[in-house]
Amino acid sequence: MVRNTLPLLIMTGSSEESEPERMVSLARQAITLDLVDKALSLPELGPVVVATNSPSLAQRLDKRPIYVDRDAPVEPFHFGRRLAELIARYDMERCFYIGGGAGPLLPASDMVEVAKAILADERLLITNNFYSSDFVAFGPTSVLEEHPPPDNDNELAWLLGEHAGLPIRELPRSGATQFDVDTPTDLLTLAVHPGTDPHTRECLEGLALDTSTLEAALPLMLDRDATILVAGRMSSATWSYLERETACSTRVLSEERGMRASGRLARGEVRRLLGYYLDAAGMERFFQELATIGQAVFLDNRVIFAHCGLWPSPADRFYSDLGQPAMIVEPFVRALTEEAMAAPVPVIMGGHSLVSGGMYALVEAAWARGHDVPRHVVPETYQSGV
Repeated sequence: MVRNTLPLLIMTGSSEESEPERMVSLARQAITLDLVDKALSLPELGPVVVATNSPSLAQRLDKRPIYVDRDAPVEPFHFGRRLAELIARYDMERCFYIGGGAGPLLPASDMVEVAKAILADERLLITNNFYSSDFVAFGPTSVLEEHPPPDNDNELAWLLGEHAGLPIRELPRSGATQFDVDTPTDLLTLAVHPGTDPHTRECLEGLALDTSTLEAALPLMLDRDATILVAGRMSSATWSYLERETACSTRVLSEERGMRASGRLARGEVRRLLGYYLDAAGMERFFQELATIGQAVFLDNRVIFAHCGLWPSPADRFYSDLGQPAMIVEPFVRALTEEAMAAPVPVIMGGHSLVSGGMYALVEAAWARGHDVPRHVVPETYQSGV
């Protein structure tokens, strides 16, 4: 059936095996509620389908005029197969897919523009990140039938553009398009950002998050005499954004991008210069020395863990993000967290999202607090005469 509206499909999983995992799940559910409410206000979008394994989210959505599709509790979840099943069940010839936790800062106006573009074109792919997608609008959906289903949503845009051959349109990079919620550090970022939507804001206020370390770091982004250090899986696009949109100086050490997708993590091949320095210096000296080259440190500590041959449980990783070492079981992770908290400068630790979408959102949050310096230096434009 051909529709003049674009179906919206949100897939929101939930894991509550530990308290910080429960916190992330609650926030992702709140983000889903905000996205649904925005979508229901837009005549260009519909029907709205939410697929979830969470009984509480299903209950909260019960009175909204949408479809709620519960994941089968006894079957192993596979993203691509579940996506294909939902597209077929709801007869979607085109689809606007958003992963649970994605788009917490995405305004309704952007959703409308995506819908209009997809509805106006027979073959088109629009995504926030072609190489690691969090949301993807595309048509026709029939192209999925010609290819093996992707294991996760990060691969979806690549499959549709590179293998299925849909014309690709990547949205401009900003907090709205790049930021999603994967870890407790992302909750801290949302808590200090002024653009958080109502359900999400209410959820975050109920979690009693300690944002003091982040609050101490944000003003440094607007200080011409300050330097921040960002270390981890940072892309050149994010580094360029920091250089352009902050007033401070930036030091960046980008290592092990794609460690998961390349199989290096699974094979135990992750190596990090910063990890070798940690090995040589010891933890206390490590953070003392980092403090001499940056007045704030944003550290993707998952690469440190992998360098050391560790992949801690989600609970340990998340308690580390929250700065709660007493709750951490793995000795190395607990010690690293304790030393980071004792460092003479703010140290914010997290996963890949901290040094990717999180940087966009944090810079926006810093500027939103007011400033007395220019946002960035605009390069002079020359006329080439061509």
